[in-house]
Amino acid sequence: MAIVLATVCAAICCSCGKPINAETAPSAAGTEVYSTATSMALVDGDTGELIYSKNCDVRREPASTTKICTAITVLENYTLLDLPVPIPDEAIGVEGSSLYLQKGEMLTVRDLLYGLMLQSGNDCAVALAVTVGGSVEGFVKLMNETADKAGASNTNFMNPHGLHHDEHYTTARDLCAISYYAMRNETFREIVSTKRHRTPYHNHDYDRNFPNKNKILYNYAGGNGIKTGFTKKSGRCLVSSATRNGKTYICTVLNCGDMFEECMRLMDCAFSR
Repeated sequence: MAIVLATVCAAICCSCGKPINAETAPSAAGTEVYSTATSMALVDGDTGELIYSKNCDVRREPASTTKICTAITVLENYTLLDLPVPIPDEAIGVEGSSLYLQKGEMLTVRDLLYGLMLQSGNDCAVALAVTVGGSVEGFVKLMNETADKAGASNTNFMNPHGLHHDEHYTTARDLCAISYYAMRNETFREIVSTKRHRTPYHNHDYDRNFPNKNKILYNYAGGNGIKTGFTKKSGRCLVSSATRNGKTYICTVLNCGDMFEECMRLMDCAFSR
């Protein structure tokens, strides 16, 4: 009976380990597994060790998962999180997902971080970049320094939001490394695990009240982060995190149509090891 049960468990867990298809490239570490994502990496959230991978070192556009590095760069370079700051002109009307920041409005850096990570506000990304870095270009330099500190050696950021740029890229392995680094920060962990946040709404008699777009927080036991992303160039992207019984895993999938389901499947495999 014990042998039968062990065989069944191995078969279930290694639905992760289906025969590797032609897209799968060799990885320096970790077990290569089947995945519906074009690129994927899963790491131990306590040690950073790569557990599962597929094309994890292939450069791809990260879309709004870029904002993981944006957020931790802010937190490492700005301390007055609860001081209201004016919204710079550059942040008004930024394309894509938005908090619809208004000219003359003031928000705290903390509220802008929640708008960045829950609502995926591209305008929040620019507002934070100008506030912390003095300019978008100055902040992007800080972002790339943060990526280097995290050990993301195959990454180059050109903006704080992840909209398309030919020279804006990272890899699944590097996104896991940046996320592992960011999750060491208590404020970052608190923000990305929050399901809903409320902020003042300039010239309105009610607050902004918005949910986190990350379904991992709602649909996966122990889910506690991290960030979704999408552009036409990148496809659907997700960096997820979950903790069960004191054990944490971080999973990145890039260009993955069923990104939530795939991250949950892969993390199930990791938790069942």
